[in-house]
Amino acid sequence: MFAKTIMNPFKVVWLALLTLVFSASALAVPDIQHWTTARGGRVFFVATEGLPLVDVRVVFDAGSARDGEKFGLASLTSGMLDTGAGEWDADAIAQRLENVGALLGAGAGRDSAHLSLRSLTHPEKLAVALETAKTVLAHPRFEARDFDREKNRTLMGIQQNGEDPAEIAQIAFMNALYGQHPYAHPPEGLKETVEKLSRDDLVDFHKRTYTVKNGIVVIVGDVKRAEAEGMAEQLLADLPEGEMLPPLADPVANAGAETRKMDYPSEQTHIFAGVQGMKANDPDYFPLYVGNHTLGGSSLVSRISEEVREKRGFAYHAFSHFNPMRVAGPFIVGLQTKNAQAQEALQVALKTVQDFIEKGPTDKELEDAKKNIVGGFVLRLDSNQKLTAEVANIGFLNRPMDYLNTFTQKVQAVTREEVKRAFKARVDMTKLQTVLVGGGAK
Repeated sequence: MFAKTIMNPFKVVWLALLTLVFSASALAVPDIQHWTTARGGRVFFVATEGLPLVDVRVVFDAGSARDGEKFGLASLTSGMLDTGAGEWDADAIAQRLENVGALLGAGAGRDSAHLSLRSLTHPEKLAVALETAKTVLAHPRFEARDFDREKNRTLMGIQQNGEDPAEIAQIAFMNALYGQHPYAHPPEGLKETVEKLSRDDLVDFHKRTYTVKNGIVVIVGDVKRAEAEGMAEQLLADLPEGEMLPPLADPVANAGAETRKMDYPSEQTHIFAGVQGMKANDPDYFPLYVGNHTLGGSSLVSRISEEVREKRGFAYHAFSHFNPMRVAGPFIVGLQTKNAQAQEALQVALKTVQDFIEKGPTDKELEDAKKNIVGGFVLRLDSNQKLTAEVANIGFLNRPMDYLNTFTQKVQAVTREEVKRAFKARVDMTKLQTVLVGGGAK
């Protein structure tokens, strides 16, 4: 479910200018302050200066991995938060935010669900924005007519995904990789599971997962520590204290390599191949991250792109990617190619991966990767919204509090031997799961 935003179009340009000014002036690694409220709420705060703007993100362990057998429950719950809350319907919520130039967004993925707020720091405007967000968080209506509309919209989206070979391939790949684990199903759910969802399901899920102890609050902006403390207390005030949900179980390793071929009437075949990869706080995070930059993560200059695209012209875009999650997220190799050359393109991509596992990067490749990563690091922190997202990941994924401060040093410290060791340990090609969807999948 994509985040929804509500805003006054006349304020778009003004807020964009604020972001651009912030981007140009605030590239220093921030100081992250952290505390726990009296009711057990975990808060992460970064103070910025010079712009009357604050970004807030409240993140809950309420992603689709917590759906149980009711696939799609987390996404539908998140998507309905601002369709009505407290005394206000969706129009009243939108009007309140528009009147003070604030933005509200909500979304859910596999690991988490979140509500985000962007507001001016003017006391009266901020007070309205915070009260609105607090009510949306704690008192969503989930009215029957809104539920029916959003449920039907979700079902239409699922139907559209079923007509897109790229979406079909992604869903089939995650299912092949994770089997019975909660990561296996798509966050939006399946037709047969969403059709069975009821309003009571959403009410129960919200009550169980949207709690003080099951989430974190991230505040980034031009406010003082005392103000941030008050903001966090206000946002969490009406939520039940609850308990932190138990950790997700680790996925069961695949027994062996398997290839799934799904015919689809398309001119191109969509291909995904991979294995279960690493956690967000994995001890091998940096060797795998830096190594993959050379293998397939660096756009058009990676080895996979060189072999598949440049030398043979099999695909415009071919890549590899680690997606670190709360438990082992996927390592993915992906490409899209003409049906007639699908098998050959796949073989070239996988041979490139195997060669990299055995030999690792060259000295020059490793040095180039480090320079590229370090040089682009500031772009991850060049706006309030990006910084908020980074801090939210640190807090929710239990990364070290000095993650941003030590990032470039840890990248620069990675050695060729560490990359080779990490890839050999984590990318087991004997357990590779491969999915092909298209006319060349026969």
